Amino acid sequence: MMFWLKRSFRYGLALFFAGGCLGTLPLAAATFTASLDRDTVAVGETATLSLTFEGGQPRNVPAPEVPGLQIASTGNSQNFSIINGQMSSTVTVTFSVTPTRTGEFVIPALTADINGQSLTSQPLKLTVTRPNAPSAAEVNSGSQIAFMKLTLPGKEVYENQIVPARLDVYLRDDVQNLSAFQFTSTPAEGFTVGKMVQSSRQQVQIGNRVYTDIPLSFTLTADRTGPVSVGPFTAGAVIVVPSANPQRDFLGFFGGGEQRQVTLASDSVTAQSLPLPTENRPANFNGAIGNYTLTFTAGPTNVAVGDPVTAHIQISGRGTIETLALPGQADWHDFKAYPPTFHVETSDALGLQGTKIFEQIVTPQSTDVHELPPFSFSFFDPDARAYRTLTQPAIPLAVHSGGTTPAPMVAATRPADNRNPAPQDILPIKDQPGLVTPPGPPLVTRPVFLAAQGLPVLAWLAALVWRKRTDRLANNPRLRRRRQVARLVQDGLNELRRLAAEDKPDDFFATLFRLLQEQLGERLDCPASSITEAVIDERLAGLGAPEKLLAGLRELFQLCNQARYAPLRGSSELAAVIPQFENVLRELQNVNT
Repeated sequence: MMFWLKRSFRYGLALFFAGGCLGTLPLAAATFTASLDRDTVAVGETATLSLTFEGGQPRNVPAPEVPGLQIASTGNSQNFSIINGQMSSTVTVTFSVTPTRTGEFVIPALTADINGQSLTSQPLKLTVTRPNAPSAAEVNSGSQIAFMKLTLPGKEVYENQIVPARLDVYLRDDVQNLSAFQFTSTPAEGFTVGKMVQSSRQQVQIGNRVYTDIPLSFTLTADRTGPVSVGPFTAGAVIVVPSANPQRDFLGFFGGGEQRQVTLASDSVTAQSLPLPTENRPANFNGAIGNYTLTFTAGPTNVAVGDPVTAHIQISGRGTIETLALPGQADWHDFKAYPPTFHVETSDALGLQGTKIFEQIVTPQSTDVHELPPFSFSFFDPDARAYRTLTQPAIPLAVHSGGTTPAPMVAATRPADNRNPAPQDILPIKDQPGLVTPPGPPLVTRPVFLAAQGLPVLAWLAALVWRKRTDRLANNPRLRRRRQVARLVQDGLNELRRLAAEDKPDDFFATLFRLLQEQLGERLDCPASSITEAVIDERLAGLGAPEKLLAGLRELFQLCNQARYAPLRGSSELAAVIPQFENVLRELQNVNT
């Protein structure tokens, strides 16, 4: 402790003496320059932008904003030097520049105020190229610490077909830890990328090294015909590898290893999207693609005209389970059909395998109906490259008239009872009219009667307002979606608070990611499943959204991505994310779309 006090005193004395001397020296002329450590990077890599101020302290440090580039401050430093009796001070402010897409970008000229002078830097050009995945020779040699591999199940898909895809993240056997994993770009041309799930890790032999394989599965939906592609996916991560300095390992720095920031890139995979054939297309085909089985039951089977019969339709298999819809049945013309209800039961994480159960109420319209006609369902089988139609047989019905027959009267003998004589059919005329009361005021003068006359008018007005509101919602699908998303987000906030209190980080961040997708999808008028972090800069920034909102959204997406690999968070940390999410929602509502 005494040594530390003496050393601090000497340093303070030296700084005081240097300050007194520097105060008497002339200052050099102020300059302002901007520079990049490199002018060419790949998507997912990071360049460093340095703003250098010489000859004085800047009163304002400009913060550049370029669409397609994520620019964040990383710190600043200050140096003093004396050359030929002239003092020079240098202040350097650095920014990290991470591109989100390829192209050529220009960081514009920046202006700063130094010692009362307004100085401007030169514009800088940054070229962003497509990232390159390591070659097969580099992978087999074992020289790659980490790499990614993207695969598709085949080279051909059909339009609107959902197919599973897989992205494998490989870590060499000497990697001690992986953290801060975050996708920087997930491009897809002609595909819509669905949800992504992680499977269990496994050890694989590649070349002469052993790697840990982290498989990530996701869905792709072809939304057009012709050539389609996905990738290259890029990501950034921090890995821990054994230190090259034995002394550092001995002292235990970084837990026996050193941290490295790595950039990963996969290859781009292409396929051909084919249109569904028009030849032999069934009349009731409504877009179902996959391979399915059909079960059809109904009850009750003994009903009156107009009584409900509930049809149970169960469609099971692999394909577009979530979007399956009941086809129209041309032979059901003697029945009045009501909109069906349904629920989905999936058996895999991606939702491609499962069962969709429909319940539809129909009512027979006449006694001539003797059966519920056969039910048929058509789909396109991509494996067989042909349409298939499943048909279930008709269900017999007994339909009778809707009128009711009075219950028969049961006749029985009963002994006569002389104690209770039968009443007379004709009563005698009443001689005395009894007490006569004066009539009350007329009904038209009573307030209750007048108020009752207004009730039909009020009911009519209420029905008119309700009908207008219903028509407005029916004619404005975006308004209807906005209200649905508002209710979903409100319920989701309650769910987030419950998951935070129960300390369930995986379910918490999965719910948070789904709410972000729903809210951004509503604001940008696009499917929620297509929302990724890339839309923040590609679409939301172009709408004039403030940088504070964009930064908040990026941070929330990063938290959701990091939740798969970062250590488990505590209940208090999860609860702290909810106010941040609520602030982003309020600011997002003010963005004009």
